[in-house]
Amino acid sequence: MKQAVNPAPEEWKELLQRPVIDLRKIEKIVQPIMEKVKRNGDKALIRFASEYDHAQITQVLVSKEEIEAAAAKVDPILKASIEIAHNNIKAFHEAQKQEELVMETMPGVTCRRRSVPIQRVGLYVPGGTAPLFSTVLMLGLPAKIAGCKEIVLCTPCNNQGEVNPAILYTAQLIGIERIVKAGGAQAIAAMCYGTESVPAVYKIFGPGNQYVTAAKLVAAREGMAIDMPAGPSEVAVYADESAIPAFVAADLLSQAEHGVDSQVILVASSQAIVDSVMEEVQKQVAKLPRREIAERSLANSTTIVMEEEEEAIALLNEYAAEHLILSVEDPHHIADQIVNAGSIFLGNFTPESAGDYASGTNHTLPTNGSAKAFSGVSLDSFVKKITLQEISPAGMKKLGTAIEKMAEAEELIAHKRAVSLRLNYIDNQDV
Repeated sequence: MKQAVNPAPEEWKELLQRPVIDLRKIEKIVQPIMEKVKRNGDKALIRFASEYDHAQITQVLVSKEEIEAAAAKVDPILKASIEIAHNNIKAFHEAQKQEELVMETMPGVTCRRRSVPIQRVGLYVPGGTAPLFSTVLMLGLPAKIAGCKEIVLCTPCNNQGEVNPAILYTAQLIGIERIVKAGGAQAIAAMCYGTESVPAVYKIFGPGNQYVTAAKLVAAREGMAIDMPAGPSEVAVYADESAIPAFVAADLLSQAEHGVDSQVILVASSQAIVDSVMEEVQKQVAKLPRREIAERSLANSTTIVMEEEEEAIALLNEYAAEHLILSVEDPHHIADQIVNAGSIFLGNFTPESAGDYASGTNHTLPTNGSAKAFSGVSLDSFVKKITLQEISPAGMKKLGTAIEKMAEAEELIAHKRAVSLRLNYIDNQDV
């Protein structure tokens, strides 16, 4: 890991630089794939399953028999763990429901706002080097709670043409029935354009590799709604003398093992803390099954000593981490000053893994600094807000003149006339 001590603000941008991904190059690979799916539908998906997943499949949808058989293949202890996570995530997202807002802004003028579920959504669940059945919970549960009528789940199959049993079990637990054996850019294309078996959706959700990310951005340019700009996963840890070095090291490595383009940032109040943590990192990384991935990720990463708390907070807000862990004596005091982060983890006993799996918060979060403007996935991600207004004759008499004056000032005379006609009618009819 690179190191820095009390860097000046003008050095932060370069110091916090994420691994560079040339999306333009990747889009040149992705666009022909998407075009083939657009033209050839299911045939293209079957061909790409053979080409990329080395699987010979005859249909792209997972059958009911496959879904039902999956439950028997999942370890009972894992099932119980999934159900605990299911219950926590469901409870937290159900609590996000909002009552319809109704208010009278002035006598006779009533305004309302209500939530309406997006009718058809597409969920992308990675299933390659790490089958992320937890993502089924994070996307499927809020979609169900929101009331989305159609849910399409895309995930790649293995070389036997089978989808990971834990993914299928979790989908069945939630009640998702349309599961597509497709990964990568071809899955995004199927949900964007539609095929014989896959209906075109109105919004696409889910994390993925750089090809999935590029495909989502291509789809967005063509008018498809997506959850957020997403890139490689990342974590920042802020540690002071109260931090437990072994915990901090484990948190850094839990993010580093995601992929070679992941990034971890350690901000510490002293060099002694950095040294203690790095000693633990070396001990722990040697025992990881995904050691090579973690070590390559660490090469993209940085330790920063920031002796002044105020400066450390400013740097963390500049970085805008997807995951921010506060391993400090008073994490609540620091958290109150954080304005840019996807999700914050407070104290020594709150690992980022908890949010990834089972605490109840959502793990689909903004990366690459987009936490400065974007939120993570929540119940709100699956609904639209529709406003309504109703004006009585008395309300129009109170409000109409102001509307007329504003429309006239903007030289939109038809707008003015729409009000003037009503005011004249009210006056003549003595409404």
